[in-house]
Amino acid sequence: MKLAERMNLERGFLDRDFIETIEGFMFCVVGPYHPDDRIIAYLKYVPSDEGLWERKGQSFSRVMKTYTIPNLLETFKMLEEKYPQYLFYSPYYNIKMTAVPLDCIAQHYKPEEKLTRLRSSKKVDLLQKKAIALAEVLSEESGVPIKNFGITGSILLDMHDVNFSDIDLTVYGSEESWKLKGATAEIYGSNTGIFRFEGESLKAWCKSKVSRHPLELGDALKIYDRKWNIGVFKGTRFSIHPVKMREEVNEKYGEKTFYPKGFVTIRAKVEDCSESIFLPAIYKVSEVKFLEGKNVDSLLEVVSYESLYDSLAENGEEIIARGKLELVKDNRNGEEYYRILIGSPEGKGREFIKPA
Repeated sequence: MKLAERMNLERGFLDRDFIETIEGFMFCVVGPYHPDDRIIAYLKYVPSDEGLWERKGQSFSRVMKTYTIPNLLETFKMLEEKYPQYLFYSPYYNIKMTAVPLDCIAQHYKPEEKLTRLRSSKKVDLLQKKAIALAEVLSEESGVPIKNFGITGSILLDMHDVNFSDIDLTVYGSEESWKLKGATAEIYGSNTGIFRFEGESLKAWCKSKVSRHPLELGDALKIYDRKWNIGVFKGTRFSIHPVKMREEVNEKYGEKTFYPKGFVTIRAKVEDCSESIFLPAIYKVSEVKFLEGKNVDSLLEVVSYESLYDSLAENGEEIIARGKLELVKDNRNGEEYYRILIGSPEGKGREFIKPA
């Protein structure tokens, strides 16, 4: 089946899509699992007279500034006071989260459609032109078809600023995403204009992560060493976000229930990292050793909704993780096991995964 046919066949809402609400709020879709009546997403931009982002004469402020749990909790407070319809308690995840009811959606923005339109447009600004060029270089060098790429973030919403906005790309499909990841070692370099952070830019990146996450500078350096999907293209920072196609997702919202069981720290060996480049990033683990907290059997997964911790370990390598211990009940067959979740609201930014 061709990509266009796959995308149009019950495409639904995919990770990194954007939703505009009837109030003009801009939410970014999170992951592939959503209730029937609403879409799980975080609030990123709101209309504001003092905002730095602008579209069609309307200014916007970015409320999700640092992609951290404390920042996410601040958006909860804002919505709770004035727009409680965007807060939702999930009986399956057993947490409160932000989600957009279907009847509040004014516009659905799809990254792959945006890239297609920009590539056929005769009027593009410098940042849009650079984003198109980056996607085309990645496609040509990796062999992943250009149809599998999209543009998300502020460029998707036409509220970017050529002076300070980054480029945020999506790549669709599991096979295609891993193919791109495998090619990046050869892609970075002067012949493509795509570079990794080095020198002062690398120091600044590491310091920013240490200031916002429970990591040491050495941890941040090790994590960046595995970051194949962020860098600089012609002077502009960029990120690449792998996204599964809908038919590649093997479960639906509500098919599993997650029960909180406190917080733990573990050391474990990664058995399967095939889901580690997506959101959520999933590491199937074995040989688990509990360093702090309740000791349980059948801890099978470490799962992160913090994108900082994707792609950081290969099969056979060890990780150290601190997060919320959850008992997982599969409602389809009654099976139970445990997982550790990184990126929970209750964790308040104290959770992490790092190479052992």
